[in-house]
Parts: sequence; structure tokens; C-alpha cells
Amino acid sequence: MSEKYFTVDIPQELKATLRKFRFARRNAGHAALVVKINKQKLLMEEVEQFDDISIEDLAEELPENSPRYVLLSYELNHADGRKSFPLVLVNWAPTSSEMSLLTLHASAFIEFQNTADVSKVIEVREGAESFTKEMIDQKLLHL
Repeated sequence: MSEKYFTVDIPQELKATLRKFRFARRNAGHAALVVKINKQKLLMEEVEQFDDISIEDLAEELPENSPRYVLLSYELNHADGRKSFPLVLVNWAPTSSEMSLLTLHASAFIEFQNTADVSKVIEVREGAESFTKEMIDQKLLHL
């Protein structure tokens, strides 16, 4: 018996949205673009965009049992007083998600990361309680 491998397409419209999000000028707050995989169509779809959202509010918006890719423009305050806005890819993949969805999500992750052109990745498997500003600061400031 051979296994079937499916590829998930990234529609041109979503590629344009990713590019626009990536190059948007920001001077305060966090912004996020949430993307999911439509399992029936094997397509990535934009779920929602947030401007100036707290990490805690963003965590509350994400589903507890369904994986998402979250492109995050993150306001990072450095020890010397500087502010930067690194682009971070949050791989939201709660362990409570349906296994077939997690597998599909994992198989398309690298393609999404390359399309979004993001090198910094944060994995979140435990859900909202583990997705905090402190956790992101720690990962980004200690790379």
C-alpha cells in the first residue's frame, strides 16, 4: 500500500498579502497575519489580520485544537533602548489538534516559511498559556 502525499497550494492572492504585510511600515505595537490550511481544498487561506494586538489577545484568538501559521511583526524592546520590529513566524500547532491536520500543517510549513521569507521561527505546541510576550522576548533576545 502506498501513501498519498498532498501538496498545499499558496494562492497568488495570499502571496501578495504576505508580501504587503512583510513590507508594511510599523512604529508601534504587534501586528499579525493568521493563515490556516483548508483541508478540503488543500489551499492556504488568510483567517484574519490584527494591527496593534497584544500577544495575550492574539493567543486568545487562536484555536486550541487547530494549527495555524502566524506571521508576526513583533515590537521588540532592546536593553539599550532601541526598538525593532522583527518578522517572526509562529508555528501554532497545539498537540490537541486532529492528527491529519497537524501532518498537513507540518508538511507545508517549510514552503510557507520560504514564501513568507521569514527566518525566525517560534514553535507553540501547548496552546495559549505558553504563548506569551515573555516567551517571545526570551527567544528573540537570546538567539
